[in-house]
Amino acid sequence: IGGDTRVIRVMPNTPALVLEGASALSHSPSCTAEDIRTATEIFSSVGRCISVEEKLMNAITALSGSGPAFCFLFVEALADGGVRAGLPRGLALELAAATLKGAAAMVLKTGRHPGDLKDMVASPGGTTIEGISVLESKGLRSAVMDAVFAAYRKAERIVS
Repeated sequence: IGGDTRVIRVMPNTPALVLEGASALSHSPSCTAEDIRTATEIFSSVGRCISVEEKLMNAITALSGSGPAFCFLFVEALADGGVRAGLPRGLALELAAATLKGAAAMVLKTGRHPGDLKDMVASPGGTTIEGISVLESKGLRSAVMDAVFAAYRKAERIVS
């Protein structure tokens, strides 16, 4: 746009629809403190809102913009596993979604590293560590990292 145009770029995400959004905003140097305060107030009304440097926005698009779809896929997979184990579909879906929400809340509210929280659940020789072993052998961690990075690369191509 150029010049002294006041621009605020915001990456909200779909959980804003249920007041659980994660939005990030960056602003041009010409924006006033009031501009930034107003934008932050708008997006804080539908969840979290953080201010970041513009150079981080494509990575944020990949992580928190695309991330809900990755989480929905994970919730669906958890529920499918529950159905495979004999749970009714509705119950499996409710428990899977509530489990993901609760786990996310633990990360945000405790400030503890997710690995520490995982270790609180995974007892030696137990069911959890058995499941984690399967997820690791199937490459869940690297698949998720690659998905976020692929979304980032796409955002870089779109913006460039």
